[in-house]
Amino acid sequence: MRLALFSAPILALTLSVLAPVAPVQAQDAITIAIRDSQFVPSEVQIPAGKKVELIIKNEQKKAAEFESHSLRREKVIAAGSTASVFVGPLQPGRYEFFDDFHPQTRGSLVVQ
Repeated sequence: MRLALFSAPILALTLSVLAPVAPVQAQDAITIAIRDSQFVPSEVQIPAGKKVELIIKNEQKKAAEFESHSLRREKVIAAGSTASVFVGPLQPGRYEFFDDFHPQTRGSLVVQ
């Protein structure tokens, strides 16, 4: 009695299609809060040449907009919500970001 659902060639083809070509690497994630009209922390260091996920938690009772001209990113984050913004890979340098709804709220990524 044969219990296999797929024959060996079909199973091999299915696995080859589903398997990634290169090993998947863990992605770096950095959490930044928006609290009391400030980014916390206001300066974040990330490695050069790597893609990084910025997890932005708006802990305020008002909406905020994470924006950066140098990173070419903008994301509206509702009060009490969290959003992800992916950046990189980036060259070494300083990349400024701000809350477009409250421009005095500023921070920066330092890429090394």
